[in-house]
Amino acid sequence: MIILSTSAHFDYLPIFIIAAIAWITPLLLSMLRLKKVPTVLVEIILGFVVARYFIGGLPDDTTHILEFLAQVGLIFLMFLSGLEIDVDKIIASFPRKKVTVSRFVSNPLMVGFFYFIIALILAYASAFGISYLIDIPNIWYFALIMVATSLGIVMPVLKERGDINSRYGQMIIIAASLSDFFGIVLFTITAFLIKSGFRYELLYIFGIFILFYLFYIIGQRARHFPIIKKLVYQLSHAAAQIQVRGSMVLILVFVVIAQYIGGEVVYLGAFLSGLFLSSLLHKERSTILLKLDGMGFGFFIPFFFIMVGAQFDPAGLKEFDASQIWFLAALLVSLYALNVLPAILWRRIFGLRKALAGGFLMASRLSLVIVASAIGLELGVITPGINAAFILLAVATCFISPYLFNLIAPDASLEGNKTILIGGNKIAVLLAKRLKMHGKKAVIIEKDSERAAEIRSKGIYCIEGDGNDMKVYKEVSIATADYAVVETGSSRENYKICKMLKNDLQHDKIITRSFTSIFEEKLKKLDVTTIDLTGVLATTIESLILRPTTYHALVESFESFSVQEIVIRNKEVDGMQVKEVPFHKDVILMMVKRNNSFFIPHGDTYFRLGDILHVFGTDSALENTRQKMG
Repeated sequence: MIILSTSAHFDYLPIFIIAAIAWITPLLLSMLRLKKVPTVLVEIILGFVVARYFIGGLPDDTTHILEFLAQVGLIFLMFLSGLEIDVDKIIASFPRKKVTVSRFVSNPLMVGFFYFIIALILAYASAFGISYLIDIPNIWYFALIMVATSLGIVMPVLKERGDINSRYGQMIIIAASLSDFFGIVLFTITAFLIKSGFRYELLYIFGIFILFYLFYIIGQRARHFPIIKKLVYQLSHAAAQIQVRGSMVLILVFVVIAQYIGGEVVYLGAFLSGLFLSSLLHKERSTILLKLDGMGFGFFIPFFFIMVGAQFDPAGLKEFDASQIWFLAALLVSLYALNVLPAILWRRIFGLRKALAGGFLMASRLSLVIVASAIGLELGVITPGINAAFILLAVATCFISPYLFNLIAPDASLEGNKTILIGGNKIAVLLAKRLKMHGKKAVIIEKDSERAAEIRSKGIYCIEGDGNDMKVYKEVSIATADYAVVETGSSRENYKICKMLKNDLQHDKIITRSFTSIFEEKLKKLDVTTIDLTGVLATTIESLILRPTTYHALVESFESFSVQEIVIRNKEVDGMQVKEVPFHKDVILMMVKRNNSFFIPHGDTYFRLGDILHVFGTDSALENTRQKMG
């Protein structure tokens, strides 16, 4: 019989100290304006300090509790790593035609796979060479630690630069995702072989993948059952929090099964549970992701990183003696070389600079390196000194890699089609945020330096300059296809800037608003698109009266769904009927514009080159449709 103890005789101080470190770390980084410094880095450093001056020499029962919470944090970290991978985009990248050289270099899945293979070969060669400098107990496992990357560093850097939804960004993200996936699988199998040898239980690991596939098939079908959708909707926001509870059960299903195979397989199980949930969610817009992020990064995951710092032993580096500097230098160079050299695969599409920049970014390492190194130390296949070196260099790459990427890669915010917003008022900031959510680039021009700095602090690209100065438009590389939205708050100022853009720069795509009929007439003579605020307000009120449900559905689901115009440029689609095109399941074809006429398409409707499709759906589904039509 299990008896629940409600005794308060437990030392909660260590847990309080660690929770306080997790809480105060992001606050300190924000106050000191060090937002680009990874939070986990500071947590590791503070964990090292606290262990030596505040919570050293703890009794066994308290230590076990802290180790358990750190273990749960590691499981949560692996789960969220799997959840980061966009399964829809990877599936959409599977080749469906005969593979040629041009199709190979433009396919992110195939390039990403070969990127990993080349990096793995180079990692093993580097590990073999480094073994002449120091004693490496297991060269293969050492190489697997080297090849691990960090999707958690790659994605924020790309997102900050506005590259997250570009072809370039997706190439890097899928390559990083594959490196994470294959890295976890390989070091799990290797760890099992090291610990237990080549036994028939090894086949159970492959059984987990079969289980994952069965879950995936069942999940894809079950989520469309009306009764399940109804229950989830009714319970998701109630006290029951059925989605969060279901996610926890899902994690534990794979973790419990994995633990009966081997302790080192548990992390693979957690990773697969995240990958499975990712396949069911539109994760970038899902409320459940925010809740799981809050549970993981808000409480459990900091315990893992702080305990990594607490257990970090810098004295382990002394085992290298005079070879220490040469070993660290060789390892750091190798960590970059094995990622930069395979990046040449991207040269044909993006050019040498962007290819090399992508390689340097892929060299970012943190979570998986620390996890693999910790497991290797426990198994005895790496020494405490090697473990300490990997932690130090993983931290170093978190600083070096994003810096080199931003230094080498051309500024993505000014490349390609973009919207230039002249005037940094609240409307411009809101519009920039909404465009960014759709993967569109926006640049704000604001002449007030304090206001410009405030806008940049919100993660929006902003240039300090006067909209009346022609030089500022050269600075933002204004192009014919770019939209210029003039919103200074003054009709006179708006007209003056629009006149300069139209007459001096010969720019056509200009949008502004006018507060008076006099300036509205002047703007129309310039052939500038004006916004009638009265008409917009009347239309909004009309929608609220006549179609309130539809209006609220479109407005409230903005972050999940959107309407986009997609031009048919793919010659293979020309002449095909609507029913012959395999549209993504999460898009709806609403309308087609051909020349100057609009019509609602049906299954027998034929597509023509140049048709403009008005499509409603999720971001990933719209991107999939754009690739098919372009």
